[in-house]
Amino acid sequence: MPRFDYTARDRAGAAVTDVLEAPSRRDALRLLTARGLQVGMISEQAGAKGGAAPKSPRRALLASARATPPTRRERLNFLQALHDLTTSGLSAGESVRLLSQRIKEPALRTLCAGLWEKLSEGAPLSRAMAAFPEVFDSSTINLIQAGEATGSLNDTLTRLIAYFTEQRELRRQLVAALAYPVLMVFVAGGVIVFFLWFLLPKLQDLLTSLHSKLPTSTRILIGISEFAIHYGLFAVGALVFVAASFWRWRATEAGRATSDAWLIKVPLLGEFIVAQTVLAFSQTLSVLLENGITASEALRMTERQIGNHFHREAFKTATARVMEGEALSLALTRTGCFPDLVLDRLAVGENTGNVVPSLRQIAQAYQRLISQRLNFFTQIIATTVLLGVFIFVGFIAFAIVQAVFQASQSMRS
Repeated sequence: MPRFDYTARDRAGAAVTDVLEAPSRRDALRLLTARGLQVGMISEQAGAKGGAAPKSPRRALLASARATPPTRRERLNFLQALHDLTTSGLSAGESVRLLSQRIKEPALRTLCAGLWEKLSEGAPLSRAMAAFPEVFDSSTINLIQAGEATGSLNDTLTRLIAYFTEQRELRRQLVAALAYPVLMVFVAGGVIVFFLWFLLPKLQDLLTSLHSKLPTSTRILIGISEFAIHYGLFAVGALVFVAASFWRWRATEAGRATSDAWLIKVPLLGEFIVAQTVLAFSQTLSVLLENGITASEALRMTERQIGNHFHREAFKTATARVMEGEALSLALTRTGCFPDLVLDRLAVGENTGNVVPSLRQIAQAYQRLISQRLNFFTQIIATTVLLGVFIFVGFIAFAIVQAVFQASQSMRS
């Protein structure tokens, strides 16, 4: 029978190092857990293998579920389900085992099965989550690791769930805010294309048959229609090519940095990007510091959560100054990228020793600000689209009526 070397801690916290015989690594882990030991390391002795171990049913499950691999979307659902079970008194490992058996959603079931596969081999939850970088980012893994080390995993899960829920709500608001303007643009574009491509050519034949001189407005409208018919596809193709080229250039490191610097200078949009950056760093940094992550590591993790590359480089420079002993508020002030009011509130938190509450207050204020800006942008875009459509439709009606009126005058004379 295989023999396993292990190190563990008993209920009193004393270190235990010994050898155990068991049919498999998983059986050994279960035996040690049943004895009340918290396993730190377990490894099979060389040359002590018995017969071939049966194929893991969870490996078979993972192999059969490769068609639905887990993605970042499963992260919040998993953390919520895990939190529900751990708050009921179950350990993290037992909670993941139950989830791998009970959850029906394919991608989430695959994730839980993969995590349990790692946990059953003796890995802690944070190390198991590190095997799925497409689902869990480094900040989440480090927070879970800190929660395991301090025995406050449930509190860590609560803060992570609140953080990711706020992020999801912000994305939902963004999508909802843009849905109506985008729909209006497509509907208005469809109406204009239908008129220019199909309706106006028939009206043009009718007006031409009257053998009257067309007014200027009608000639402009007909010219637009002829351009759309003969060159419209080429114009659309050129726009698609330019947009695709710009997108590929923006995907490069230099292109992303340059375009992000441009976007900050755009009126209204630049203020919105700054608000997003403030929200990202205040939310992330407050969660990291609140869960016991050191200031230096928390600042480096926060830097990776900032989407705008220009702001990210500025925050990186500020982080370097903080590592040299400078206050965070002063270091961010030197960058010239962040609002003065934010820096003042952060400085007050540093001076009073309440940095985390100050960051939370900043995050809450900017979350409300971003929601207000999204509503404002929605109204601006929708109003602009509707106004543009009304103006164009009014111009069409004016051009047609003027042409008909002039034709009728010509026939009378």
